Amino acid sequence: MNWPDPPDTSASPNPLALDGQLCFALYAAHLGMNRVYRQALAGLDLTYPQYLVMLVLWEGDGLRVSDICQRLMLDTATLTPLLKRLEVRGLLTRQRATHDERQVLVTLTDSGRSLRQQALDVPGCIHAALQCSPQDLAALRDPLIALRQRLDAQ
Repeated sequence: MNWPDPPDTSASPNPLALDGQLCFALYAAHLGMNRVYRQALAGLDLTYPQYLVMLVLWEGDGLRVSDICQRLMLDTATLTPLLKRLEVRGLLTRQRATHDERQVLVTLTDSGRSLRQQALDVPGCIHAALQCSPQDLAALRDPLIALRQRLDAQ
């Protein structure tokens, strides 16, 4: 995939020029990443948000909905429909906690656990599509994580 060079806006007299906005650069990169992930996830029949949920559950099964919300920075109203669709597909179950019925526990099914093996190819597909080494991706990811942490502290 060939990525166009960004326009040089360093000398732009217009502080509101679209191409000079960090927010637009992040937004456009987000759209491009979603397109790449859509292709990489087609074989798994997962959307990108569903993939993120599965990543969290593959790291630690049997989580509360609130834990998944926190990890993915989503609210319950956004996460619940994702979980319902994954449950309908037979990849996970949702069950009220016996000790506190306000909490819902999310557990992978055998199908959900086995899907992890197929998903192991996704990072390689992303590296290939972006034409970046894992080191290059880390060099992009780490400053974005730091930026997000600064924004979260606001």
